[in-house]
Amino acid sequence: MIRIVIAEDQKMLLGALGALIDLEEDMMVVGKANNGDEAIEQVQLHKPDICIMDIEMPGKSGLDAAEQLKKSSCKVIILTTFARAGYFERAVKAGVDGYLLKDSPSEELASSIRSVMAGRKIYASELVDEAYNEENPLTERENEVLLLMADGKNTKEIASQLTLTTGTVRNYISVILDKLEVTNRIEAIKRFREKGWFK
Repeated sequence: MIRIVIAEDQKMLLGALGALIDLEEDMMVVGKANNGDEAIEQVQLHKPDICIMDIEMPGKSGLDAAEQLKKSSCKVIILTTFARAGYFERAVKAGVDGYLLKDSPSEELASSIRSVMAGRKIYASELVDEAYNEENPLTERENEVLLLMADGKNTKEIASQLTLTTGTVRNYISVILDKLEVTNRIEAIKRFREKGWFK
């Protein structure tokens, strides 16, 4: 029997999800929560196999709770209306086992739960396409500058290594920050790493 905790702040949806899951012969809802804090309590109390969680809930969000549950043996499936790449990236980083959208067919939920129990990761295909089809916007030279920045080199050191003037390096850095839509070097390196563009 797959033991499940559901965290959802909309009471009607929480009830409907619970009823839907209880219809499955191999699944049982052992706990329900209205926010991330309650979800963590329910997981600690009932030791379920899976916690199904919404993202936007009062208090602790589903992503905050997922990050906290990362070290537990409970698998986490995010079930949300939000198909946002940023949310998806953070969920993947938190090690969630599934990220499904609420407008998916109901039978998809049960089959996803079984797949996750079998050790697979289940992510809504539209999110995967969006997250991984993004191209690195930097030119080869900008990549070189960014890699040296990531190595902890300052403007002067980058200039000397690439035989450029410090002014040119500053221009490159400004273009890099602009293209990556960040405000400083640390954020640029972080964004580049998150996108998986470091080769």
